[in-house]
Amino acid sequence: MKNEIHPETPDSSERPRNALDKVIYTFGNTISLLFLFTVAISFYEVLMRYVFNAPTMWVHETASFLGGMLFIYGGIYALSINKHVRVVLIYDLVSDTTRRWLNVFHHIMGLLFSGLLSWAAYQMVQDSWFTPLGDLRLETSGSAWDPMFPALVKGMVFATLCIMFVQFSLHLIQELNGLRKRKDV
Repeated sequence: MKNEIHPETPDSSERPRNALDKVIYTFGNTISLLFLFTVAISFYEVLMRYVFNAPTMWVHETASFLGGMLFIYGGIYALSINKHVRVVLIYDLVSDTTRRWLNVFHHIMGLLFSGLLSWAAYQMVQDSWFTPLGDLRLETSGSAWDPMFPALVKGMVFATLCIMFVQFSLHLIQELNGLRKRKDV
């Protein structure tokens, strides 16, 4: 439900809930400008390829890399402002207390999900950042340009999942505190 006085202002459920969420939200709004950069370099590629017949070797991989990184970041951004996926058909029909318990269940499942995926992502990072002997060697794309974007994307997946685990922990604590306060009243 939107704020009636200022319709453009999100209600309290669409705002960051804690300091970590505020940092994620602010940083996300800042790095969203990279979408404009991606459009600009894609336009540059089209211009170079079709007007000057001089295609680049770096634009496609860079645009894909930036888009992928922003998409990955979108998960923690959506969680920071409570815009993640939920079954609103059920969620909107139940009482506030039931909603809180559904949130507790959601956060517990989110902890399990992000914890297990963090472990899998850690294994991916190990394989893409280190040789079997333990030397640092970032995996590259294998193209003519050969940037280390695959290793960086895997590192971003791991870091984002770890942050998401912390987010779910904080949200669970806040939700349980909210339930306890309602009981005390």
